[in-house]
Amino acid sequence: MTTRRLLAALRFLFGAFTLVAVGIQFGVHLSHGFNVLNFFSYFTNLSNILAAAVLLTESVLTWRGKELGPAWQVLRCVSVVCMALVGIVFTALLREVDLGALLPWINTWLHYIMPIAVVADWLIQPPRRPIPLTRLGVAVLFPLAYLAYSLIRGAATDWYAYPFLNPGNGGYGAVLLSCVGIAVAFLIASAVLILLGNKLRPLVRPVPSGQSN
Repeated sequence: MTTRRLLAALRFLFGAFTLVAVGIQFGVHLSHGFNVLNFFSYFTNLSNILAAAVLLTESVLTWRGKELGPAWQVLRCVSVVCMALVGIVFTALLREVDLGALLPWINTWLHYIMPIAVVADWLIQPPRRPIPLTRLGVAVLFPLAYLAYSLIRGAATDWYAYPFLNPGNGGYGAVLLSCVGIAVAFLIASAVLILLGNKLRPLVRPVPSGQSN
């Protein structure tokens, strides 16, 4: 098996296994009578689903020796940064929090293994064409939209996915500080990953048009 196809296979396995893990946990969630929308209001679940979809798409592209354009690469960067933040925020703020019905092996996969794997994938196979830092504004839209959704829905339902988003734990001042901290961390992580991606060379090159796979 060539390096290109090995990378494609690994991307497929990580993406598919992540969707299986999320699906199993969703079933556990439903079996406990929990709200369906609450499940999809966790940043961890949304980020892992996005990362899995990106990896599966990339696996097909890699197998065929293709690469999509700048817009896709920005989306890919967003998925990588989201997963990096999943790992960092969970380790720093949520490791001691009661995880309820979350299965231990799924917790390990979604919060530790996938963040490392997705960041490693970006560093091993960065985009062939550089991403301008001006795209940072686009990249930060996803976490900002998530924070806005979480606060609006939380105020309406009195349910928050994470304790640091709940104004009942220190008031809206503490929530604002958390949101600012997350936005800044996202910007910094995005800038670092874009700069590294622009500097590093991809392990596998796309196959030129007209050549066989």
